[in-house]
Amino acid sequence: MLTGTITPGDEPFALAQQFTSSPRGARLARQLAVRRMEKWGYPPACDASCAVALVVGELTANAVQHGRVRGRDFGLRVALDAAAGLVRIEVADAAPEKRPLAAPPSAHPEGESGRGLLMVDVLAVRWGSAPRRPIGKTVWAEVSVPVMRPGMRPGTSPGVAPGHDESPAGTPNGGRPAGLSL
Repeated sequence: MLTGTITPGDEPFALAQQFTSSPRGARLARQLAVRRMEKWGYPPACDASCAVALVVGELTANAVQHGRVRGRDFGLRVALDAAAGLVRIEVADAAPEKRPLAAPPSAHPEGESGRGLLMVDVLAVRWGSAPRRPIGKTVWAEVSVPVMRPGMRPGTSPGVAPGHDESPAGTPNGGRPAGLSL
């Protein structure tokens, strides 16, 4: 639990887990977030899932690189507010003194790093950080996703009618003959 309480009724729309503070932990967190998005009806290749994957990847990489405290894990919480069309991502680490800037830093055009929070700023509706009790901080971001229509459940696509796979051009099944899949 990072900043809120997950109740049994919220379980289908929330994920909370601890990960080893390592590059592998950050990768696993990103993969788990994509799987949860798919369970909620957002396929891995859709814009919403990709945006969530990028934000989770960046925030967890920052937790590993800048917020790592020896012997402490980082926490990930991903929660879907289906009615509002938002996915809230929270990454908590144990380093309270290394809070991100209120606005993303401007990266040097030829630098090899420093663009991650710029990316988060572009992909998220809003983002920020807050102290975590008893130690550390939580960096959070909210990503806009297509709103679930009334009566939809996790596992059904919010943007496409069941049984249809729309291509960017809007043709059913991506322009492929019926029954042909990739």
